[in-house]
Amino acid sequence: MTGMATRCFTIEEVNTMIPRLEMLMERLQRTVLMVRSTVHEAEAEPAVRTTVDVLRVRPELAPYVAEIESTVAEIEQLGGQFKGIDLGLVDFPAEVDGRPILLCWQYGEKCVGFWHGLDEGFAGRRAFPVASPPPLQ
Repeated sequence: MTGMATRCFTIEEVNTMIPRLEMLMERLQRTVLMVRSTVHEAEAEPAVRTTVDVLRVRPELAPYVAEIESTVAEIEQLGGQFKGIDLGLVDFPAEVDGRPILLCWQYGEKCVGFWHGLDEGFAGRRAFPVASPPPLQ
C-alpha cells in the first residue's frame, strides 16, 4: 500500500454492503461473460487479455468495457479491493488485535465469513470461528 491511511472495516459494515456488492458483481460477471463470448466468436488473435486488447479487436464493445470499468470503480468506492471477476472476490481492510488483515468476501456468500493476511490472498483464506468472530477495531 501507499502511504495513504486505509479505512478499516468491521464485519458488520461489510455485511451491510453485501446486497449492493452482489448486485454489482452479478452485473460485472454478466457483462464480462458477454464481452468474452463476443471476443471469442470473432477472435483472430489469441492475445486478447486486457480491455485495450478487447477494444483493438472489437471497438464496438466500448460501452460494455466502460460498464465493466465503472462497476469495478463503484466497488472500490465502497472501500473494497476488487480481486477478480471469475471468483467474484472483494477484500476489505480490517484489523484484529492491532494486526492488519483483509476481510475476504466472495460472490454468493451472504456474509463475511473469511479473512486472510495482507500478503496471503485467496489461498490463505481462513474462516472466522462460527460462535464469534474476533473483535475488530
